[in-house]
Amino acid sequence: MRIISRRTLREFWEKHSDSEEQLKAWYREAKKSSWRNINELKAEYPSASILKDNKIVFNIKGNKYRLIVKVNFEFQISWILFIGTHAEYDKINANEL
Repeated sequence: MRIISRRTLREFWEKHSDSEEQLKAWYREAKKSSWRNINELKAEYPSASILKDNKIVFNIKGNKYRLIVKVNFEFQISWILFIGTHAEYDKINANEL
């Protein structure tokens, strides 16, 4: 899976250093994955929430942070749409990203 863009994650963990290890772990796992559909992704990340249009919400650091990614399973590409605190996530409409 190709992840666009790691820089977004890096900029976030530079501000929230307690998220660095988990974001790096998520990135490594996602990059080596080859999910073909939502079911395969959910098998690996059962706590992930599925939104419309193949958007996935991952809980980071015990749900302290939220990561929203849009996945194109056919082309094996994921776009990072949002990374923020749970409070910041509550202020957005994740389906509108």
